[in-house]
Amino acid sequence: MERFGEKIIAMFAAVFGVIAGWYGGWTAGSKVLVLLMVVDYVTGCACALTGHSTKTESGHFWSHVAFMGLLKKGLIMAVVLVAAQLDKALGSTGDGGAQIVMFRSAAEFFYIATEALSITENAGLMGVNIPKPLRKALEALRDKNDGEDD
Repeated sequence: MERFGEKIIAMFAAVFGVIAGWYGGWTAGSKVLVLLMVVDYVTGCACALTGHSTKTESGHFWSHVAFMGLLKKGLIMAVVLVAAQLDKALGSTGDGGAQIVMFRSAAEFFYIATEALSITENAGLMGVNIPKPLRKALEALRDKNDGEDD
């Protein structure tokens, strides 16, 4: 039975390795983005389970809304994947010969800011005081990465 478990782990690692290769590797930005996506999903579910959600009329948990949240996270990762592939297609390299990841970085930083802002909004809905400078900084970062001017 242990060999079966080892084979499953090896298959999972191989699949993860292929996917990470498509993204151009597992960078600090990738780690932060995935962490924030998980925290945002959990805090969103916590808001719904306590009746504070703005996604439903009653403010309570609906599995359809939770599924749509997961779908949205998947689409975010798809956009980052497309951005990574654009970087590869351009084949740009820096002075040291390392590939420049311009589009992927832009996509990751935009979604990092968006996810962080969503987490602060969820925390606020649950009654946690959010420092105004933090909230303003996250909003400014999101707007700057989106190319919007206030």
